[in-house]
Amino acid sequence: MKKILVAIAAVSSVMGAGVYSFAEDMSTMGHDLRHEMKGAMQADVDAMKGEMKGEMKAGADAVKGKSDAMKAKTDAMRASKEAMKDDIKAKKDAMKGEMKTQKDSMKASKDAMKGEMKGMMGY
Repeated sequence: MKKILVAIAAVSSVMGAGVYSFAEDMSTMGHDLRHEMKGAMQADVDAMKGEMKGEMKAGADAVKGKSDAMKAKTDAMRASKEAMKDDIKAKKDAMKGEMKTQKDSMKASKDAMKGEMKGMMGY
């Protein structure tokens, strides 16, 4: 019986040492696996950040493009407005010239009529 107990104790000791060694290996594997997963997750996070940065830059560029187009349209409208102002001023000046010519012509006719009237009345 003593031999059986010694054999059981010996087997238990060997199994205990084996279990300890197995647990140590599992612990090491767990640390390695954890580090590997951390690295993979960090790579995924970095990739997502890069992708989001690219999307945000593309959006900002699109907004800037729209802004530039609106500015060009505003500048074109401003130039058109200035051209219209110049055109109106030119027409106004032309009308002033015509009116002055008519006024001078009417004054000359009036003066001529006055002269005729004076001549007829004997002054």
